[in-house]
Amino acid sequence: MGASYPGTGKARFPGNWVCLAFLALTALAGCSLAPPYQRPAAELPSQWVETPAQSAVAIDETWWTLYRDPVLDRLVNEALANNHDLALAAARVDEARAGLRIANAAHLPTVDATFDAARTRSARDGSVPLPLGTPLERSSFTASVNVAYELDLWGRLSGASDAARAQLLATAAAQDTVRITLASQVVQFYYALIGLDEQIGVTRRTIDLRAQNLDLQKSRYAAGLTTEFNLRQLEAELQASRAQLPALEQRRASVEVGLSILLGRSPRAIVSESVALTREKGEPPLAIIPEGLPSDLLLRRPDIVDAEQRLIAANALIGVARAALFPRISLTGYLGSDSTSLGDLMTAPARIWQLAFGLAQPIFQGGRLRGELERVTAQERQALAQYQKTVQVAFGEVREALVAQSRSREVYAAENERVVALRETLRLARIRFENGLSSQLEVIDAERNLLQAELNRVDALRAQRAAVADVVRTLGGGWTGLPDNTAQAKVR
Repeated sequence: MGASYPGTGKARFPGNWVCLAFLALTALAGCSLAPPYQRPAAELPSQWVETPAQSAVAIDETWWTLYRDPVLDRLVNEALANNHDLALAAARVDEARAGLRIANAAHLPTVDATFDAARTRSARDGSVPLPLGTPLERSSFTASVNVAYELDLWGRLSGASDAARAQLLATAAAQDTVRITLASQVVQFYYALIGLDEQIGVTRRTIDLRAQNLDLQKSRYAAGLTTEFNLRQLEAELQASRAQLPALEQRRASVEVGLSILLGRSPRAIVSESVALTREKGEPPLAIIPEGLPSDLLLRRPDIVDAEQRLIAANALIGVARAALFPRISLTGYLGSDSTSLGDLMTAPARIWQLAFGLAQPIFQGGRLRGELERVTAQERQALAQYQKTVQVAFGEVREALVAQSRSREVYAAENERVVALRETLRLARIRFENGLSSQLEVIDAERNLLQAELNRVDALRAQRAAVADVVRTLGGGWTGLPDNTAQAKVR
C-alpha cells in the first residue's frame, strides 16, 4: 500500500518504511526453530574399579611407545601412513568439510555475470506487423550482473550450517576412532605373531627332544632293555607334538596376513614378504591406570564424541524442517546494459537494472513438509538412542579392559611359576625313571604338562600385552588432549 504525495498524483512507498521493514526482517533473520540442545544425562560411576595398585603411567597419543619396541613403533607408523580404512576416514572428513563450506555459502549473496548476444530476423508479412522503418534483421546485446540473497528469517540456513558443522565434528571423531583402533590392532597382531613364533619354537624344541629320546629308546629296545609298549608310547607322543606344529604355523600365517593388511601393504608384499619382528623376549609393559574421573570418558572417547555430534546434527535438522513450513523471503536484482549495438552497450542510455522482493509460502505440498519434519524427528530419536547406547558400551568396554588387564597379569605370573615347577617335576621324573622308581608314563606326563605350560605362558604374555593396548583403546587413546578439541581444530 502506497502513500500519495501532493503534486505528483502517484503513490510512492516511503523510504523510512522500507528501512523499518528491512531492519525488522534482519532482526528476525537467524531465529532458530530447532529444540534447544542439552547433553543427555547419564548416571556415571564415581570412580574406576579394577585398577592396579601402582602409580599411573603418562600416556599421550603415541601410547604404543610404552612397549619400548622400536620395531613396533615403526609398524604402527607404517599403518597410520598406509592403512586404507584410515585413508577412507580422512576422505570422509574432507567430504564433511566441503559440506560445511557449501552450507555456509548459503548465508552469502550469490553473484553471477551474464552476457547474451543474438541476431534476429522477423517476417515481413508476419502475424504482428512491424512498425515502419523497423529492419527485418537486427542484433541485440545484453550484459548484466545478477545478485540474489535469501533472508534467513526462521533459521533454515543457520540450522543447515549447524548440522553440517556437527557432521564434520562427527566424522573427525570417527577418524580418531579408526586411528586408535588401528594402532591397537597392530599392537595386538604384532604380539600375537611374536607369541606364535615362540610357541612354534617351543613345539619344535619339544619335537627334537622327543625324537632324540625315541632314538635312544629304540637302541634300548634293540638291546632288550625296554618294552615295545614304552617304545610305542614315545612314538605316539612324538607324533602328537608334530601334529600341533602345522596348526600353529597355519595360525601364524593367518595373523601375519592380517597384520600386513593393517599395514596397508600391496598384494605382492602380502603374498611374498614377511613382517619383521623383535626376536628378543620382553617382559609385560606396566599396567595402565586411568587418570581423571569416569566422566572424562565422555570427552576422551572419540566414538562418544561422534555419537553426540550426530545427535546435535539431528537436532539442528529439526529446525531446518520446521523452517521449511514458513515463508521464504528473497531479494534479487541485476544491473547491466541492453543495446542493439555492441558499441553502445556500455553507454548510459543502454543501462538497465531491477530490484525485486520475493516471498514464497508453501500452501499445499501433499504432506511432504510435514512428513520431512516427522522423518528428522524420528532420526533425532534414533541418534539419541545411539548416543546412550554408545555411552553404555564405552563404560562396559572400559570395565572389561581393566578387569582383563588385572587378571591377565595374574595369569601370566601363575603360568610363570607353573613352568618353573614343571621343569623341576620333569627333572625329578627322569631321575626316578632312570633309577627304576617310576614308569616312563610319569616322564611322558611331565613332558606333556611342561609343553602345555610353556605354550600357556607364551599366550598369557601375549594376552597381557594385548590387554594393555585394549585399556588404552577403550579409554580413548591417551590422556592428553580431548577428541572434541581436535575436531574443533580441524573445523577451523
